[in-house]
Amino acid sequence: MSVALLKTERLSVAYGRVEAVREACIEIPAGGVVTVIGANGAGKTSLLNAVMGVLPSSGGVEFDGRALGAKPVEERVAAGLSLVPEKRELFAVMSVEDNLRLGAYRLGAGAIRTGLAETYARFPRLRERRGQKAGTLSGGERQMLAMGRALMGRPRLLMLDEPSLGLAPRIVKEIFAIVSELKATGVSILLVEQNARAALEIADWAYVMELGEIVMQGPAADLANDKRVIESYLGLGRH
Repeated sequence: MSVALLKTERLSVAYGRVEAVREACIEIPAGGVVTVIGANGAGKTSLLNAVMGVLPSSGGVEFDGRALGAKPVEERVAAGLSLVPEKRELFAVMSVEDNLRLGAYRLGAGAIRTGLAETYARFPRLRERRGQKAGTLSGGERQMLAMGRALMGRPRLLMLDEPSLGLAPRIVKEIFAIVSELKATGVSILLVEQNARAALEIADWAYVMELGEIVMQGPAADLANDKRVIESYLGLGRH
């Protein structure tokens, strides 16, 4: 991989005596798409939340060559990190457009106008529903809104936690197509997914996480053809 935009060194997260993440070392190159796959409960979400500063952790996190240390979430966002959580966490009683504007609260009026235009071009359905309350959207539309809100802040690294969760196959395909398109804009992406097949198809590099530990890593195309990955995550049909 090329020079790392994000790097973790022996990153660990514990809930009391239970270690959810154990000495995880990952790298995200500038402009790359990296995925972390694994079963439910493998520690993938805890890994993202530790990188974002939502969870306390031990070990190190470096972003653009600088240690993040104990920096709060707000400073990590300002540095260019953005997380779209699994539950999307939208403001249900606010309109689609107001949710988007909140994603760019640090930016000026001109940047917000530009961001809205870009977001509506990328997600036409959000333009159609811009005056609608976020809580009335479909699951796929809520995921698009969560991604659009994160992109409004012009992040350098976009972290996506289970973006396909609970969505119909047609919508999942659409969401992953958008993730692929984002790569061309220069945004680095860290994608956490249980849908290993879809994630490996769009990623450059992949990590496999089991019981809090990184147990495999390599080019996504290689892992997609690895016997152990096929048997554990892709189904026996790939033999």
